Amino acid sequence: MGVVKCSQESSAPVDLLYRLAKDVESFPEIMPDVESVEILERDGPRTISRWVGVVKQLGRKLKWTEQDHWDDERRLCSFEQIEGDYDVYKGTWTFSERADGGSLVEMEIEVEINVPLVGALLKSLVMKLTRQNAEGMLEALARKAEAQAS
Repeated sequence: MGVVKCSQESSAPVDLLYRLAKDVESFPEIMPDVESVEILERDGPRTISRWVGVVKQLGRKLKWTEQDHWDDERRLCSFEQIEGDYDVYKGTWTFSERADGGSLVEMEIEVEINVPLVGALLKSLVMKLTRQNAEGMLEALARKAEAQAS
């Protein structure tokens, strides 16, 4: 199993960035590798969503259903796959306010996917793509928040 950690600073207020992150169904608009996100259930701090991601390098789509737990007081989201193509897909997002009024979002993702007959080469590619996707998502959220804040 691999772990990806990444972070992104933004000049936008942390509450705005956090609110935009909770709007996962809009991610296909800002992330080219996300084909669709469908909200299946919203119940207080818990959201269940079905995702379809495109892995262009492999000519393949990844599909999963994830459960997110949003802690508005602590500005924290923990998520995990409850069904789908990954063997393990879970992690956390944390959102904090910087001293200058901007924000910092940090993400940690544990991921494992096993595809028979492909082995270690695919695993390293999946980790690389997971990192690129996570960094791209955080950058896109920061840009969207900064555009709305100005």
